[in-house]
Amino acid sequence: MVFKVLIFLFMQLSKLDQILGLEIQRRRIEQGWSQEYLAEITGLHRTYISQLERGLKSPSVRVLNHITNALGITMSEFLQVVEELLSANGR
Repeated sequence: MVFKVLIFLFMQLSKLDQILGLEIQRRRIEQGWSQEYLAEITGLHRTYISQLERGLKSPSVRVLNHITNALGITMSEFLQVVEELLSANGR
């Protein structure tokens, strides 16, 4: 039973990471920016941006702040969209 709960929780976190990454990617592309450019203006490494966009890494609050500032949106606006997408995907 505990194992099933852990698997369920892991799947939810994985979904969240994927949706966060896809939203970062969508907004980056909307700006016409490469991963390299986003990395440059946020002070992050391009491979880290790639890992975020593929849902392989979870951004810290500090990293998410850097990214959303660069994209010209607030973290709350960004997270609201992510929350809506997560709910639409069967949370």
